[in-house]
Amino acid sequence: MPPAPGRSALKTNVVTAVRILVGAAADSPQFDPLVKETADGFTIGEVSADKAYGSYANFETVAGIGGEAFIAFKLGTTAAGGGTFAKMYHYFQFKQEEFLAHYHKRSNVESTFSMIKRKFGPDVRSKTDVAMRNEVFCKLIAHNLCVLIQEQHELGIDPLFWKDAKAEVGELAV
Repeated sequence: MPPAPGRSALKTNVVTAVRILVGAAADSPQFDPLVKETADGFTIGEVSADKAYGSYANFETVAGIGGEAFIAFKLGTTAAGGGTFAKMYHYFQFKQEEFLAHYHKRSNVESTFSMIKRKFGPDVRSKTDVAMRNEVFCKLIAHNLCVLIQEQHELGIDPLFWKDAKAEVGELAV
């Protein structure tokens, strides 16, 4: 469920999409599917990422869903390839302070990882690959539930549970 109006995944630290990879798999190819999965349930205004994700394709992915990518540029980068990459590279070159203010929002990702590790432990104790993946998924689901409950209290939302909803609507005929 998307955050309440006026709230965002950035402010709540909710985990919106997950890929659990085996071994030393590269992160950058996961960017496109993760952004697209997130866009299925959230409106994405901007995406911040470190320079490992700084490809032309990743900038275009974010532009394609209506957002702006604030991805760090590697040394020696040029805007020769054009497109959204070039547009954002020039933004970085001419308004570095403004660009970096957006880019540094990526520190919230590290805060989210820290929250999960502090609350549910930094270790994965399962022995098999399937069990390890399931353990990580369970930690992420538990984290999102904690975030949901926290936001419910912060925003003063009274939850309406199924039993309560049935009483309000009346018995449903099946």
